[in-house]
Formats: sequence, C-alpha cells, structure tokens
Amino acid sequence: MVSAVLFAGGCAPVLHVTPAPHADAPACAQIMLNVPIELAGLPKRGTDGQATAAWGETDPVVMRCGVDPPPPTTDRCVTVTGSDGKSTDWLSVPATDGSGGWVLTSYGRRPAVEVRVPASVALKQPADLLVDLGPPVAYASLERTCL
Repeated sequence: MVSAVLFAGGCAPVLHVTPAPHADAPACAQIMLNVPIELAGLPKRGTDGQATAAWGETDPVVMRCGVDPPPPTTDRCVTVTGSDGKSTDWLSVPATDGSGGWVLTSYGRRPAVEVRVPASVALKQPADLLVDLGPPVAYASLERTCL
C-alpha cells in the first residue's frame, strides 16, 4: 500500500510504503544503498518503509526490496542488459488496480525486488528504469534466468 504523508515542521512529504515481507534480507541493505538518486529523470524522494524507495512527486515509481521471489511462470519475462554488459531479468505484468500502470518484479533473484510504475511513467521510457535499477538489483543472488 502506498500513500502520501506530510509531516509537520516544514519537512518534505514522505511517501508511506509498506515494507515487503523480507525487507530485512541482508542483500536489501546493499540494494537500497545503491539505488540511483534519479530514475528516468525523476528525483528520489523519502519513504518511511524499510528497504523501499520512490522517485517522482505526482505519480511516483515505488520500489520494494524483499518481496517473495516469483516461481517459474508464463508471465512476460524480459532481460535488460546495462551498459556494463550485465543483465537482469524482470517479470512485467499490468497493475491489477486498473490504473494502467505496471508491476515489474526481478526474476530469478533472491531477495526479489518489486517496482510499481504508474502509467504516466510507463508510457515514456520504461526500459530506462530497468537499466538504471539493474546494478543495485545485481546484489541479490542469482538463482535462475528467463528462458
């Protein structure tokens, strides 16, 4: 669940993001320390959940580390290769909330990372998001790849 919370005292708005079930996984700490401060042109903003991050003000991209790794599936699985030649696999499924957004989940990695991308961002350059998130997600152990 995601909602905006504004704290009194002149602080910037902090986004409430419910942590994933395995947010305390050691690899999540490394992943979160290495997320970009800007993602596809959107500035990083504060969140209040462990192992979470968000970018953008109006329709933020929201990331949670420590979601349950997806099992083998027939969902669309894409391999994204960064400029360093390293690749990360992602499951890409439409959001079930009717928003027109997407839910991207790292595939074959433990812990898994979930990225919720609103339609307003997904329509622009969604692949850039995944390229930028590949290096931090690489801190999760690789167990399998897309076929």
